[in-house]
Amino acid sequence: MIRAGQKLREERIKKGLTINDVSKGTKIKTSFLDAIEKGEYQKLPSSTYAQGFVKNYAQFLGLEETEILALFRREFDEEKIFKVLPEGLAKDDFPISRFKFHQTAKIIFFVFIVLLAYIFFQYKYAFINPPLTVSSPSEGEIISSQTITVSGKTDSNATVYINNDPTSLNSNGTFKKNINVFTGKTTITIKVVNSFGKEKTIDRHIEVKP
Repeated sequence: MIRAGQKLREERIKKGLTINDVSKGTKIKTSFLDAIEKGEYQKLPSSTYAQGFVKNYAQFLGLEETEILALFRREFDEEKIFKVLPEGLAKDDFPISRFKFHQTAKIIFFVFIVLLAYIFFQYKYAFINPPLTVSSPSEGEIISSQTITVSGKTDSNATVYINNDPTSLNSNGTFKKNINVFTGKTTITIKVVNSFGKEKTIDRHIEVKP
């Protein structure tokens, strides 16, 4: 089978030209021209360069480009393009692939964490007790009134009970209610229950003096 390099070499010799002459005329390195003539395409920078060099070489010698390129492509296919690439260049593909894989893995991991955080934020009270802060009365408080204000804050979607009586909540989760108490020591129980059935209770022990 006639090879592109063989055809180019025969035409070059026929015209009485040296490799150096062709190199000066095409601006292609003599080592590359020599590799083309010998069919050692693995010594060229890449498949794109190889095809371009062969085309320029054929033009310089006045040969039919399509014929030479057809021979070149047939040789190149037979050699399995990826095998004729320079070894160093072929190895470079692996770090790029690993880099892309690592970048993709990082993005997937980040998206997973964000999604997990969103789900936890939306459904956190399905796993933990709702928050409850009682600002009034304070533990052990002594009062001299038959009425006391119970106030605090919790999750705005929860239900608050003060001594088992439901209490209304503001949009920000705060609550406030006046209740009647009797003279002596008494316990006020504040309980909050969320939509998942999780609850939290705080007792306030106070003393009412006459």
